[in-house]
Amino acid sequence: MTRKAPVLDIEGAETIALKALTFLAEDMPRLGRFLALTGIGPSELAAGAATAGMQAAVLDHLLSDESLLLVFSAQAGLQPQQIGYAHALLAREQHLRGDD
Repeated sequence: MTRKAPVLDIEGAETIALKALTFLAEDMPRLGRFLALTGIGPSELAAGAATAGMQAAVLDHLLSDESLLLVFSAQAGLQPQQIGYAHALLAREQHLRGDD
């Protein structure tokens, strides 16, 4: 019998994204790579951290790098697919709110 992951809501997705942002911020090379690849500046990151758009971007970054995704998932005690579910919820929320 397989164990089902708990249902994820928008608050849970936001929590995962903020944990992911903290994970990136704790390591300057990780954070620097994220900023370089996205073109986001540190002040933009700080100002947008609470938006669905920025949170989706953070999770998209993790999803684009499997090794980074696995390190974060293990550190956060999450299954890697939960990151994908959280990203989908936040991307939908971004679309609905018009968050950029």
